[in-house]
Amino acid sequence: MNALEIKNLTASIGEINILKGLDLEVPNGALHVIMGPNGSGKSTLCHVLTGKEEYEASGSVKVQGVEVLGIPTHERAGAGIVQAFQYPVEIPGVTLRDLMEELAGDQPDPDAFWVRVEKKRDEIKVGRFMDRAINLGLSGGEKKRSEIFQISVLDPVVAVLDEIDSGLDVDAVREVAEAVEAMRTDDLAVLLITHYDRILRYLKPDRIHVMMDGRIARSGGPELARELEGTGYEAFRAIAES
Repeated sequence: MNALEIKNLTASIGEINILKGLDLEVPNGALHVIMGPNGSGKSTLCHVLTGKEEYEASGSVKVQGVEVLGIPTHERAGAGIVQAFQYPVEIPGVTLRDLMEELAGDQPDPDAFWVRVEKKRDEIKVGRFMDRAINLGLSGGEKKRSEIFQISVLDPVVAVLDEIDSGLDVDAVREVAEAVEAMRTDDLAVLLITHYDRILRYLKPDRIHVMMDGRIARSGGPELARELEGTGYEAFRAIAES
């Protein structure tokens, strides 16, 4: 089954049409990457998937076969779709361990939850952040790893990662990519949105999609990123407009 299935998705703000009939399927366990230039609609797609209210959206968005377009953000999270943000917020006075304890209280099986926390803590390498205020004083890459960890312990169906490589140096990009690979499971679908191809050097994506003018212009395997590096995005514009 597809963890995420998008059909004929449109989105607009006022008279501005941003998404123009986008179709996309991401199976359980897969890592799909969406690449595109600024203004192609990548961030709008993230916002629409997670339920930002300022967009007028139509079409279909299904998570594990359940339609979520039109329901509030918190209900979409309950259905299993969560987002990591480009700029994680700092929360003074609340440690990562405090947050885990709060989340554990809402779990049907707290013991199983703590097993998952400890496993992901070690895999994503956030152990030294556990007793620090959330994101406070962390580097950009450390903040992104912390957020990936927070998403992982929630055991979602779909994780949407919006430009998590933005503003990072080469070493931080590699560490964040390693965290993305560490969060992967057979059940989790990851949709990673990026403007650059550098993070792909450290990832093993199943599928890459080039987004232009609110549509998927072309899809392919990892070789598509290498082609894109040579041609640039303009080579795909005519495809999107056809």
